[in-house]
Amino acid sequence: MARLFRLLPLGLVLVAGIALNLGCGSDEKARIRVVHASPDAPNVDVLVDGKSVLTDVPYGKASDYLAVKAGARQIEVRATGTSQDVINAKPDFASKKDYTILAEDFLVNITPGVLTDNNAAPDSGKVKVRVVHGSPSAGPVDIYVTAPGGDISTVSPTVSNLAFKSATDYLSVAAGSYEVFVTPTGTKTVAIDTGAINLTAGQIRTAVALDAPGGGVPLSVILLDDLN
Repeated sequence: MARLFRLLPLGLVLVAGIALNLGCGSDEKARIRVVHASPDAPNVDVLVDGKSVLTDVPYGKASDYLAVKAGARQIEVRATGTSQDVINAKPDFASKKDYTILAEDFLVNITPGVLTDNNAAPDSGKVKVRVVHGSPSAGPVDIYVTAPGGDISTVSPTVSNLAFKSATDYLSVAAGSYEVFVTPTGTKTVAIDTGAINLTAGQIRTAVALDAPGGGVPLSVILLDDLN
């Protein structure tokens, strides 16, 4: 596989910067964030308990965190402007917890991936980073977190054999500049190179590896601002 490089801009353009109070009669809230990660799906609308909360979300974009009533909530995803759901699920959200929901895989197999986020502040001088494998065209991958310009040819992966639809644990690292390389498991062939990423103490970030629009290569990564 040839070396492939494509990096979406850091600091995602958030689809919606709104905090919605859905439901009534309870102060018990959770927060959810939605990521459009289905490469051949059109722009989508998202509904929670039958109410529209996000509209015309393009592939590779994420919402801000949205406040919802804790408990089992009906999540619907449909092509923008239509009434036909491609996802209709009812995940359970705990009070005072944060979640990331990915509409993932190719459209024919689209599913909701629900991740529990840990936005507790990192230790002093540290950052927390999590990587999500959201590329349906890629098999299991190895992940290398190095200093910018690092040589991965003689080092072991930071995370090995991460499967599609899986996420790493949060990695706690010192604040500073890093470069992340993603390779097919067991190889040193770079499929994603993020270039230098500057991380400031106290930040939490989630990186999501994605197909190109429509599917396949070049692969890319989007970086979600979880905290700070």
